[in-house]
Amino acid sequence: MKLTETVKAGDWKNEKHVPVLHVESVNGELKIHAQVGEEIEHPNTLEHHIGWIKVFFQPEGFAAPVEVGSYNFSAHGEGELLSKPEVHAVVKTDKKGTVYALSYCNIHGLWESAEEVK
Repeated sequence: MKLTETVKAGDWKNEKHVPVLHVESVNGELKIHAQVGEEIEHPNTLEHHIGWIKVFFQPEGFAAPVEVGSYNFSAHGEGELLSKPEVHAVVKTDKKGTVYALSYCNIHGLWESAEEVK
C-alpha cells in the first residue's frame, strides 16, 4: 500500500479530523487559516491528539505544491497545557491555485482538505 492511499478526507462539519481551510486573497497575499476541530472539537490529550498540520500551495500551472509551513503541536496535557491545532500563515502571491492542508492524528492517521484560490 502507498502512503497516499492512507490519507483520508471528508466533510469537516461531520468529521473532526479533517483540517478546515479558510483562505483569503488580499492585496497580493494569501491569508491562510488552517484548523482541526472547528465544528467538532478534537481532543488534544497525550492519548489522542493532532500532532501536526502542514500547509501547501500549488500555483496554477506549477508542477508540484510548495510547502508553506509545518506546524507541530506538542503540549498534550503537560502542566495542564493543551495545544490547539490551529495555524495562520501568509504567503505573498497574486497567483491562482490550490491550498492544501494535511493533518496527523496519532490514532486516526492522515487527513487532508483543499481550497481553490481564484
